[in-house]
Amino acid sequence: MSYKKLHIWILAREVVIEVHEMSLKLPKFEMFEEGQQIRRSSKTTKATIVEGYGRRRYKQDWIKFLVYALSSNDETMDHLENLWDTKSLTDEFVFTTLKSKIDQLGKMLNGFLKTVEEQHQSPK
Repeated sequence: MSYKKLHIWILAREVVIEVHEMSLKLPKFEMFEEGQQIRRSSKTTKATIVEGYGRRRYKQDWIKFLVYALSSNDETMDHLENLWDTKSLTDEFVFTTLKSKIDQLGKMLNGFLKTVEEQHQSPK
């Protein structure tokens, strides 16, 4: 199995793409401030899923990287809410769509983390 078949990675990839597209439409001063931060945190979420998957034979490493992914996802939500609250992001549809996907990803990561903690199996 490949990490690309993980539902959490697929959704994280969607978030990265949508965050990137949204950030390119921000006011110029936000492109290098909050825009850069939200792009980084969303990409980190996806990348740590991949890195953890590569270390999945070692349960504690897998768990550690899933926790990192979860915390980066939380950071992405915080940046999104900052952009909305400061009115740098004004497109309500984009905000609610991204917020929903980031929320869903957080729930999926939490569920996946619990599964790994409870039923970890090394690949065959």
